[in-house]
Amino acid sequence: MTDTAPSAARHARVDVADVLRGLSVLGIILLHSIEHFNFYSFPDTSLQPDWLNFTDKAIWDGLFFLLGGKAYAIFALLFGFSFFIQDDNQRMRGNDFRRRFCWRLILLFIIGNINAVFFTAEILVMYSLIGFVLVLTCRLSTRTLLVLSALCMLQPVAVYHTIRALADGAYTTPSLPTGDLWGAAFAVQSGGTFWETLKVNIWERQLASLAWAWDNARIFQTAALFILGMLMGREGWLLESRLKNWAPVLGWALVAYFPLTGLASLLPDFIANENVTRPLLLILTSLSKFCFMLILVSGVLYLWYRTRVRRTLARIIPYGRMSMTNYVTQSMLGSFIYYNWGLGMHARLGITASFLLGIALFFAQYLFCRWWMTRHSHGPFEYAWKRLTWI
Repeated sequence: MTDTAPSAARHARVDVADVLRGLSVLGIILLHSIEHFNFYSFPDTSLQPDWLNFTDKAIWDGLFFLLGGKAYAIFALLFGFSFFIQDDNQRMRGNDFRRRFCWRLILLFIIGNINAVFFTAEILVMYSLIGFVLVLTCRLSTRTLLVLSALCMLQPVAVYHTIRALADGAYTTPSLPTGDLWGAAFAVQSGGTFWETLKVNIWERQLASLAWAWDNARIFQTAALFILGMLMGREGWLLESRLKNWAPVLGWALVAYFPLTGLASLLPDFIANENVTRPLLLILTSLSKFCFMLILVSGVLYLWYRTRVRRTLARIIPYGRMSMTNYVTQSMLGSFIYYNWGLGMHARLGITASFLLGIALFFAQYLFCRWWMTRHSHGPFEYAWKRLTWI
């Protein structure tokens, strides 16, 4: 690699992107906390008081309604947005960033695998693999990219399986051995040592995580979000001058969300063939969560550009600028707290207690980020990733 990182023209940093990134990582740590960082092992709740049963259910249902499948989606959207900023900065300096970004994705793959040693539902590996879509598509026209993003969001494989099952009543939707992979990994995680857990995490758990992503329509959805985020950067959709364009986006997202969600809940009552309902539900839930994500993003943009809430939102900028550091360290801390190779708190902390601990972990990270960013321009992992990108 011969091109360097000259310091000439560049895009100004878009603060609201860091706000969105910070909020998404906050959402991720809260969800992961109540899931016990994908361990899904909980203490016996049969003797706990009714009020605690109520708060457990309210927190679980509330967080998954508000953030489940949406916090990750915002994170993916901003991954594509960041690629555009980096690529266009280099283009304005006369450089082609695509080959350098391929190397950057290889580095992300390594970082993700390090994180996977501790955390069993790691997403950076998936991002590093799907990220090559950005390299392949970034020079295409805006119209072509919109079409590609829409096709990916519509889940073409699920559409194919739905049509096949409708046309042939004997057709069986193929499936991956996701349950077997999770089961083998969970058995070790439930009673294994750190080294035993490490070995199963780096292989079976990684395969299980990628298989789960495929089974739950995350692969095509992530590709769609990467492309859409890149388009948002190209068209300046996170800038104040484009805020008016978010009004129709919000309107259409609201109009589409409720019918999609209602249809998904009613579908099993009207179609008995699971080989039809299963892929069709993937399409509907993927689209409904995408719509809800657009509602959240447009809401944050409006609050940022049009209200005094901007002052409060601005406080999370340091946290958003250190999103990789926060994501990786929260995974390491969370696995140590809940897994059996660490403190094994999965057997002691219920959902409400885990939610409160998640808030405490967020504030600990947040205070560290505020301290760190007054002394440095990048977080520790962000700095290492940037330096290694340009070796």
